[in-house]
Amino acid sequence: MTALAGTGVLTRFALRRDRLTLPAWIAVNALMVLSMPNTLKSLYATDADRADLLRQMSANASLRAMVGPVFGDSLGALTAWRVGVYAGALAAVTSLLVVVRHTRDEEESGRLELLASGAVGRRASLTAALLTAAAANAVLALVLAAGLAAHGAAGAVALALGVAGTGLVFATLAAILAQLTESARLARGLTAAALGAAFVLRAAGDAARDDGSSALTWLSPLGWLENLRAFAGERWWVLPLFAAAALAQAVVAYVLAARRDVGLSFLPARPGPASGRLGTAGALAWRLQRGNVLGWSAGFFLAGVVYGGMTEGAADLVGDNARAREIFERMGGHSGLTDTFLASMTGVMGLIAALYVVASVLRLHGEETSGRAEPVLAGAVGRLRWAAGHLLIAFGGAVLLMLLTGLGFAAGYGKEPGAILGACLVQVPAVWVIGGVAVLLYGLAPRLAVAAWAVAGAVLLIGWVGPALNAPRAVVNLSPFGHLPKLPGGEMAWGPVGVLLGLAAVLVAVGLAGVRRRDLGG
Repeated sequence: MTALAGTGVLTRFALRRDRLTLPAWIAVNALMVLSMPNTLKSLYATDADRADLLRQMSANASLRAMVGPVFGDSLGALTAWRVGVYAGALAAVTSLLVVVRHTRDEEESGRLELLASGAVGRRASLTAALLTAAAANAVLALVLAAGLAAHGAAGAVALALGVAGTGLVFATLAAILAQLTESARLARGLTAAALGAAFVLRAAGDAARDDGSSALTWLSPLGWLENLRAFAGERWWVLPLFAAAALAQAVVAYVLAARRDVGLSFLPARPGPASGRLGTAGALAWRLQRGNVLGWSAGFFLAGVVYGGMTEGAADLVGDNARAREIFERMGGHSGLTDTFLASMTGVMGLIAALYVVASVLRLHGEETSGRAEPVLAGAVGRLRWAAGHLLIAFGGAVLLMLLTGLGFAAGYGKEPGAILGACLVQVPAVWVIGGVAVLLYGLAPRLAVAAWAVAGAVLLIGWVGPALNAPRAVVNLSPFGHLPKLPGGEMAWGPVGVLLGLAAVLVAVGLAGVRRRDLGG
């Protein structure tokens, strides 16, 4: 038996398990990119508008830190500028989740050991995970290249390969960390931290230089994607950087995988105290999720500071552009431009918080499928108490994230702290509804619990792309965020907020009733 025996079967199995989540992530990423040319065409219809945009970006360091420098004034170049980095980051998130799920998660659950007892090679699991991530990035690249070909075939191929290359770099990095760490949670957290560091390096470099030439920018794979300069005199020599990094990291991952036993790691978890501080199910839930909560909290606060610092510059950038003003107004209401920008950005942070609450709720599913919930519930701990500990962290953590976002906005903007804090906290009911959907799916149909990611992705797509495409009101209303008041600047509407809170409570109650009645592990 070779070390790769069974790779094909495991790859097909991985693709089958991800048949809902992967298409959802790919669709969100592709629609975000492919919807941008038409939006930019209406925003910057004339050469003068585009020339003014280039001048503004050259002079505004805070906006360059957020979206990068502009290298050309064609629709393709503006699309690569506006969403290229974010598409690469989203591909990286998708890739790291796929790889960790099919490597370290499988080891934690004990399924990999069971498979390894059969005709499965030592490196088959790792290879299957990387092939699954590569397939997802390849499909995304094909969709992007085909969708953007009308704006220039060379630029479309360059951007598509750059986005896919970014995904593969973080896929192989996740493969390394899955060998080094003993828990999937830590592997995901460290890879996500590396992605955050890559974004910060790129942002710092772009803030310092307006041509992407800063050394800090070149230290980040997201900076490589930016410096590929799709649709603006493509630098094809940048693509080998992605290939070399992915290949080198894959080699390291395979070497590490060959030198350890299944279930072990090179960085074992530290033993806990001999006598416990974990006297309750809630304390155990906090111990399991505290790293995620702290990481998300730091990210939301820093994002709030960055967005707050952009507020004045964004108002100058929009200027007299009526189309840009219309999009911001659809996202943030019809108040003054500054309040509209703040309302739209707090809404974006609320959409991202929905991803946190889904991940936190689905921790219950991970504890159940891995078998760790069974010994906890074998003691004097009821199912509802066990679930309540994780749900408190999920729903309470969403409040904490939006609170920290408001504080970050207030620190970055320096004005209207009370109004901004209220605008952030009003996003919580909609976030809770998405969390309620995740609880409902987990409680009633645990095998479909992963579909909560598709729901969160659809809501993110409606909130992000819908205003730019002037989506019908009926489509916008499919998202709970479409029913929230537009703060700051708008009037507070307690009725829709109360309805959303009631809906979230009903969804959670029904989901918990399902948890209480069904067989765990079934």
